Amino acid sequence: MTVPFSKLKKEMLKNPAVKKAYDDMAEEFEIAAALIEARARAGLSQGELAKRMGTTQSAIARIESGKHWPSKKTLEGYAKATGLRPTIRFVRAG
Repeated sequence: MTVPFSKLKKEMLKNPAVKKAYDDMAEEFEIAAALIEARARAGLSQGELAKRMGTTQSAIARIESGKHWPSKKTLEGYAKATGLRPTIRFVRAG
């Protein structure tokens, strides 16, 4: 029997330590989601995007994982390869 991800996530987030760790990574998850969305809208696989950027599919997977902050140069290359341009905006915290 498999458990739907949404149910597993809900259960795991009941643990205060897990919830704190998850909340602490919110910005990384947001960036990863934006990158994946940009690639999907461009209709590219990770491999196709990698070729456009002159890198490997595994490097794209790492960029999209949300486990580390991509550099400004990487974001610019990613954006160009997907036909976009990166922007920075500030929003109210909280």
